[in-house]
Amino acid sequence: MGLDFSQIDPMFILKGVLVTLEFTVMSTVFGFILGTLLSIIKVSKFAPLRWFGIAYTSVFRGTPLLVQVSLAYFAVPQLTGYDIPALQAGVITFSLNSAAYVSEVIRAGILAVPAGQRDAALSLGVPYRKMMRDIILPQAVKNILPALVNESIALLKDSSLVSVITANDLMRRAQITMANTYRYFEPLILIAAIYYVIVMFLTWLGLRLERRLRKSD
Repeated sequence: MGLDFSQIDPMFILKGVLVTLEFTVMSTVFGFILGTLLSIIKVSKFAPLRWFGIAYTSVFRGTPLLVQVSLAYFAVPQLTGYDIPALQAGVITFSLNSAAYVSEVIRAGILAVPAGQRDAALSLGVPYRKMMRDIILPQAVKNILPALVNESIALLKDSSLVSVITANDLMRRAQITMANTYRYFEPLILIAAIYYVIVMFLTWLGLRLERRLRKSD
C-alpha cells in the first residue's frame, strides 16, 4: 500500500523519451510533407486526383489508428515477408495518418488565401507550381500554424500506441517496469509527467513561433 518509488528505475523509463521524440519528429515531418502534397491534390482541377485525395483522407480518418499500426506491423511481414521494425512501422503509419489530417488543415489554409492573389498570379503568367510554392502555401502555413502545432502534440500523445507493437517508447518502458515490479501508479504517473512537460514545451514553442511570424507581417 502507498507510494514507493524506490523500486522504479527512472533512468530506464527516461531512455524512452528519445524513442518517443524520434518517433514524433519523424512522423510530424513526413506527415507534413505528405499532407502538403495531398492538400495540393485536393484543390487540383483534375478530378481523379481530387477523388484520390478524398478517398485517402476518408480511409485514414475513418479507421482506428491502432488498427492501422497493427496492420503495418503484423500484416506486412505476412504479405511481403519483410520483418518490419516496430519504430519503422509506427513512423510509416503515423505519417500516413497524420497526412490525412494535415491535408485538411492545409487545404483550409489554401482556400483562406484571397482568390484575387491566385487569379493575379495566373494572369501574370506565373506557373501553377511556382504560384503554390512561393505565394499560396507560405501564407496558408502561416495562417494554420496553431493547428499544425496541435497536430504535432496529438502525434506525441498518440505515440504511446506504438507500445502495442513493442517499440521501446515511454509507455512500453512503463509497462515493462510494471510487469517487473508490480507497481502501477508510480511508472504511469512518471510518464504522464514527462508527456506533460514535453507538451507544454511544444505549446510554448508554437506560441513563440506564431508571435514571431505575426511580427514579420
